[in-house]
Amino acid sequence: MKRRLGFVAVALACSVIAARAQDTSMSFFVTSTNPGKGGDLGGLAGADAHCSALAAASGSTGKTWRAYLSTDSENAKDRIGTGPWYNAKGEKIADDVASLHGDGNNITKQTALDEKGEVIPGRGDSPNRHDILTGSLPDGTAAPETCGNWTMGGAEGAAIVGHSDRTGLDDSAAAKSWNSSHSTRGGCSLEAFRSTGGDGLFYCFAAD
Repeated sequence: MKRRLGFVAVALACSVIAARAQDTSMSFFVTSTNPGKGGDLGGLAGADAHCSALAAASGSTGKTWRAYLSTDSENAKDRIGTGPWYNAKGEKIADDVASLHGDGNNITKQTALDEKGEVIPGRGDSPNRHDILTGSLPDGTAAPETCGNWTMGGAEGAAIVGHSDRTGLDDSAAAKSWNSSHSTRGGCSLEAFRSTGGDGLFYCFAAD
């Protein structure tokens, strides 16, 4: 009897692991909107809550969502779980944190979709919204520019952004970076973000 119970337990565990391995439901998206105050996201907690609210509105449940944002005490790469991550259409973005920050990730204009499965307008579109807030260096660690740890939404401060369409003014690595292209200019307001090709959007990842 004990042997049979042990077999059942192992079989159940394997089925759970297999189900998780095959889960290609949305676990990554770009926010379709900014909460409304530019770089003042209410800190990391406010940004996480915005990710959760947008995911829930799109019909996604059962996941813990984290914003891909760094502060002076936390790195974006350490907030997002272990992967793999999939967009709203079930397309894999990356297997794990290392591949996400390497050359093998699958973040492009066609795959960096919002929670509704829609493409974020990029360079050449009107309006261009490809500047995505991260406050991060290419390896996912914190940069100095984070709009006051995501509490500033006025004429002061700046934030590092990436290009969701992997396209910029030239062919440099920075211009093609999804998470660390350049700093915003003119402060942390929505108006300032829009002047350089952004709309105060940010990446959201399911951390579990």
